[in-house]
Amino acid sequence: MALAGERASVSRHDRLDRHPTPGPRNSLRHWPDAKRPLRVAFNYVVVVLARVCPSLRAKNWLLGLLGVTVGEGASWGLESTPDVFWPELITVGEDAIVGYDATLLCHEFLQEEYRTGEVVVGDRAMIGAGAVVLPGVTIGEDAQVAANSLVVEDVPPGETVAGVPAEPLDYEE
Repeated sequence: MALAGERASVSRHDRLDRHPTPGPRNSLRHWPDAKRPLRVAFNYVVVVLARVCPSLRAKNWLLGLLGVTVGEGASWGLESTPDVFWPELITVGEDAIVGYDATLLCHEFLQEEYRTGEVVVGDRAMIGAGAVVLPGVTIGEDAQVAANSLVVEDVPPGETVAGVPAEPLDYEE
């Protein structure tokens, strides 16, 4: 799964779809207008099952039911969580690892709008335990995200990032 050059050269914010919400309250109050409640309920039940399922094959099958694109040999750790509202915007490449309790978000509910965007995890990329990946982010092939990191921008192929927000690690001494 090669990263498209145009995707890698554009800010994640430029790749997000913006959806204004009406009224005086925050956009999360309008979530039933954004996504059918029965679909979200179905997604939630399947995500809960996938989070605790010990079988990687069954977990990938369950996530596929939600529209997640899961590459051959991809592995989701226990308690890892794909976006419940828009799981169909997630692509995880071949032999990629989404670590224990990592979260891949495809939406952001803000005060006056909500935003949606794809999350793409390249082949053989690794996302550490407890990491959070925000919508619109691409994690390149063979890239690594350290545990408990917050990924707010793209991670180039082969790069290792860590921290809040995640930044490239400098191994020079």
